[in-house]
Amino acid sequence: MRKIALTLSLALITTASAQSLQSAQALYDQGKWQDAAAAAAELNTSDGLALAAEATTAGAGLVADGQKKALFEKAQAYAKQAIAKDRNNADAYFELARAQGRLAQFSGILQSLGLAGEMKKNLDMAVKLDPKMAGAYVALGLWNANLVSKGFIATRATGADKGQIIPNFEKAIALEPTTAVHRIEYANALILQGRKAEAAAQLEKAISFNATTFWEKRDEETAKATLAKLK
Repeated sequence: MRKIALTLSLALITTASAQSLQSAQALYDQGKWQDAAAAAAELNTSDGLALAAEATTAGAGLVADGQKKALFEKAQAYAKQAIAKDRNNADAYFELARAQGRLAQFSGILQSLGLAGEMKKNLDMAVKLDPKMAGAYVALGLWNANLVSKGFIATRATGADKGQIIPNFEKAIALEPTTAVHRIEYANALILQGRKAEAAAQLEKAISFNATTFWEKRDEETAKATLAKLK
């Protein structure tokens, strides 16, 4: 009887945790990133901390530039805690890479190149743990595109390769063909290469999808604005 009671108790805890994570996700989808991050972090689970990192990184896009770096550092800390709790959590590695990529934009040249190297390792780990993680392939495509656009020193220091840009985006789109943000980031990578007509085609596709969450609607507006500049 005690074994049965213990099993039921653990099942109830697991169910409650899953429901709490869903609640935090719902807050995030509504754009309430601060509430979502707090609720997710409070769960003190790997998945919860990974979501807290995601919400914090996304939220940094809504605040003043002077506040962004601290939020990216906080997101990085959440992701590292998520990995410490579960070293097989692909989302945690992905969120760490994403926070590092954003943080690199607010760092000096040497530090940003170091972060780029760490970002690549974490993206590779995310893909190793979850080969079907489309977002990781998008990030790898952008990683190569951004560093290639910076020239020889950046590519030599990081191993970025122009030939790895399109294949990574194609993998992502094959996995999730109707996810607008993948198309938007692909367009950004194409713009960096001067391929404006192809970028416009990806943006046209992106705005044809039905945006439902707060973040998807923001992505749609971004796509429309970028497309208008290309025309």
